[in-house]
Amino acid sequence: MLSLIRVKNYAVIDEIEVEFSDGLNVMTGETGAGKSILVDALGLALGDRADATAVRHDAERAEISVAFDVPDKHAALGWLAQRGLDDDTACTLRRLLGADGRSRAFINGQPVNLQDLKELGALLVDIHGQHAHQSLLETGNQRGLLDAGDDIAPLATAVAEQFAMWQALVEQLENRRASSAQRQAELELLRAQVAELAALALVDGEPERLRAERDRLANTDRLMSGVSAALDALAESEAASAYSAVVVARRELEKLVDVDASLRSPAATLASVEIELRDAEITLRHYRDRIEADPARLSWLDDRLTRIRTLARRHGAGEEGLPGTLAALRDRLAAVDGGGESLAALETKTGAARARFLDTARQLSSKRAEQAAALGRAVSSLLAELGMPHGQFQVELQEKPLERADATGLERVEFQVKLNPGLPFAPLAKVASGGELSRISLAIEVVRSGASPVTAFVFDEVDAGISGRVADIVGRKLRQLSTTRQVLCVTHLPQVASHGEAHYRVLKQTDGKTSRTEVRALTGKERVDELSRMLGGVEVTARTRAHAAEMIDRAGR
Repeated sequence: MLSLIRVKNYAVIDEIEVEFSDGLNVMTGETGAGKSILVDALGLALGDRADATAVRHDAERAEISVAFDVPDKHAALGWLAQRGLDDDTACTLRRLLGADGRSRAFINGQPVNLQDLKELGALLVDIHGQHAHQSLLETGNQRGLLDAGDDIAPLATAVAEQFAMWQALVEQLENRRASSAQRQAELELLRAQVAELAALALVDGEPERLRAERDRLANTDRLMSGVSAALDALAESEAASAYSAVVVARRELEKLVDVDASLRSPAATLASVEIELRDAEITLRHYRDRIEADPARLSWLDDRLTRIRTLARRHGAGEEGLPGTLAALRDRLAAVDGGGESLAALETKTGAARARFLDTARQLSSKRAEQAAALGRAVSSLLAELGMPHGQFQVELQEKPLERADATGLERVEFQVKLNPGLPFAPLAKVASGGELSRISLAIEVVRSGASPVTAFVFDEVDAGISGRVADIVGRKLRQLSTTRQVLCVTHLPQVASHGEAHYRVLKQTDGKTSRTEVRALTGKERVDELSRMLGGVEVTARTRAHAAEMIDRAGR
């Protein structure tokens, strides 16, 4: 529900803050006090087009903030969450309007554009009157109201889902047909690429192992010469080998251990070195024995490494990455090949999806026809009670050609009305005035038992052109509607105001130089005073007060 509105430096308002309650909230006041200005300010917060001349003449900018308490699982919370604007169940919309014509908008403190305000506002508030937020004039909202019943809403949802599935298959089918030649060429390329990489049969780590083997075979002479020289120096030289020198040194030290025990440690070290030198000698002899030139193997290694480098460059991958490239190409080949589904099979699947959509859409059309007739009768009966004795309401279902069927079904929904005998039915916007449109909206919402998803209704001019008994009935219907949604009503009539559960008086104060508007929540006695003023005009008598008190008491009962 709309819990608060704060307006600063807008039109004749310098600064006001109003907290609203649930149920029926009524606003009254003298003509020109600024009641409708508050509704206009609310419209700005909901994304209406701004007019810089509305900024108070002595201010640089106007500021309007509105706060809502949104119930769990409401569509507005999902909208906020999708855009990262959510703040639990709180929702604050803020609009800044500069005297230079610049405008800024915020949702829960984060900057947004006006389209965001409009989209969110349409989920939160419906303003009925001569106003841009009169959603009942939009065919989409009219269709939504018709489809809101428990027996029809699931069908409408199913039609939208089945249409989406059908269209997805149509797109697949068109893409398959349009890209047949291109697809065939890609298939041939992919098969060739997979074949050459599969034939290579490269395993992980193979290029590195092959390069190491190739380097050994390409340098057999150098390796033989070097290892032989090392063995000669180590153990095979007759003149002086490292091993012989260590043996001699160890023996000499061991002879002296009895003389000086400190020589035992270096003697032991030389003994250890002697063993290690013998191990190195054995290892090198075995290595030298295995050195053997193999020109055929060397040629094969060169050819394979060249093939690996060539394919790596061709596929834009590292040599070690070629097995991964092969796996990716196989996946792409499977995807392009359609997983085995033929063009004929896709055509059959698309035709079946179309048939399911049309079958469900025809069921929806039948239900809509029933609901349209019932809604037309119920609303028409209420129009007479609401001061339109000749008013008739109908829901026109205009069948679409099959080729223009869409997610909304097979027909276009339009609310139509005729208010005078002898005239044809016509769309609401072309026939009804602001006050009449507000009362028609009231009748529809009452009949649909608050089926609209918005959290609050605002009625401006709902009492235009009526009085007496009809005004009292309007008040009763507003009170009835407020049992399912918050209702805010701007009214000039005491018969309507008496039904309010919360009453606000709008006053204009002036010091002769400037004017300012303020809004005051009325207590029980103040409500009687306000209704007395509305009933009696300039002079309020005791009888007028008694009448006002009786109206409030009767409305409360």
